[in-house]
Amino acid sequence: MSRRQHGILVTARAQYIPEQSDPAQHRWFFAYRVRILNQGHFPAKVLRRHWVISNGRGEVEEIEGEGVIGATPWLPPTAAFEYTSFCPLPTPNGMMRGGLSLVRDDGQEFQVEIPAFELVSSEELLQ
Repeated sequence: MSRRQHGILVTARAQYIPEQSDPAQHRWFFAYRVRILNQGHFPAKVLRRHWVISNGRGEVEEIEGEGVIGATPWLPPTAAFEYTSFCPLPTPNGMMRGGLSLVRDDGQEFQVEIPAFELVSSEELLQ
């Protein structure tokens, strides 16, 4: 899924990682890839991220922190930053959505939503 706001296009997708999963122990492991592209006219720096993760039982966990994967990338116009991270779940399916806090060089802060995307294991797809 992707969404453009304030000149920033954010794309996110997930992939099930069966070799890191152990369904017998109620552990399903997902990798997700996020791409942040500055399509605007002004540079922007990623300050913080916020994730809302829902598992198949409807339980919700929220995660907040500085930057993304330990970085606070600065994106001039046309620049992109991509990263991969991971999410374990106690169910074979779930959903993630979130947001980024960014700041322009002039000090103007703004928020960009990360569109929701599904976490679905291959076992879940077969049913």
